[in-house]
Amino acid sequence: MKEKHLYEYAIIRVVPIVEREEFLNVGIILFSKKAKFIRVHYAVDEAKLLSFSADLDVEQIKLNVQSLEKIAMGAEHCGPIAALDVASRFRWLTAVRSSAIQTSRPHPGLCEDMEATAKRLFEELVL
Repeated sequence: MKEKHLYEYAIIRVVPIVEREEFLNVGIILFSKKAKFIRVHYAVDEAKLLSFSADLDVEQIKLNVQSLEKIAMGAEHCGPIAALDVASRFRWLTAVRSSAIQTSRPHPGLCEDMEATAKRLFEELVL
């Protein structure tokens, strides 16, 4: 039997008009400290976003969500946050903020296959 890993995940949300508190799930961040694992999966549906507000800069939203993935993966050119350890990057990515791109509270789980779990959660909660 494979070892089960404790993980946490958060949903990445776009909040087009912060005052209205409506959001669209666009991705997930899955993290396991013990497995030293972090993944971001995302898909920005332009038509759905524009249905919230025709004034949105969808290209900028895509760039911002892409930067979350780069920070999670520790990309060299993404500044000091990307240079932190995996757990610190996850905590920074899931910190409460009131911007147009937010994350849910982290939720825990147990799994044997981190990649498969990340893909499953992405399909269930975003697609």
